[in-house]
Amino acid sequence: MVDLSRGNVVEADEVDESDIVERIFDAVIEQRLPPGTKLSESALCDAFGVGRMRIRRSLLLLASREVVELHANRGAFVASPTPEQAREVFEARLALEPNIARLAVQRASAEDITALTRHLEMEYVAHKERRRHDAIRLSGQFHTLLAQVAGNAILIRTMKELVTRTSLIIGLFGAGVSNCRDDDHAAIVGAFHTRDAEKAAWMMTLHLRHIQDHLELGTKSTDSVDLMELFRKP
Repeated sequence: MVDLSRGNVVEADEVDESDIVERIFDAVIEQRLPPGTKLSESALCDAFGVGRMRIRRSLLLLASREVVELHANRGAFVASPTPEQAREVFEARLALEPNIARLAVQRASAEDITALTRHLEMEYVAHKERRRHDAIRLSGQFHTLLAQVAGNAILIRTMKELVTRTSLIIGLFGAGVSNCRDDDHAAIVGAFHTRDAEKAAWMMTLHLRHIQDHLELGTKSTDSVDLMELFRKP
């Protein structure tokens, strides 16, 4: 596809819908795309170097994952949870995750515990080096990793959805806090080393309550984002 206004050639086939979806999804998870951000089709076309139909299909896929909201005559926006939806997400997490932690301790192999410990080390380094976006991504992955160790495919899918929604909630109501404190995760992993399933469940409960208690469930404004700058290739 030739972009006559810029005098260059855009290879529309270089990026497919799955790549676009994952890059936008990752930007939301890492809180580089705040809730409520308008996803301009023209800006995304320029950023990814693809046609409008490919962007529209990508936005439809993201809407099916409830990451994007589509509004008639207004366009696409990063999902913006309400305070009530935020409460429901944490209610669901408090109902599920202590039991996920309990199951994971009971079912974890030595290799699983090694993987959790290694993941914890990556979180620590990301926090220490102030790589905020990496720290946010890794903290969310920790929770889905526990579901994987628990060995339940339905719980894995559910946790991926809840982690995504939580990232949006913290981006909107989090008052500058990150998704998780790495020392909370360390306490949970410590329970794996001692095979204390009840301690893991209790530490998870305290961890989720800490995050919930630091939310400010009021209306928040969001900063504008330069989509071209965010998604263009280096």
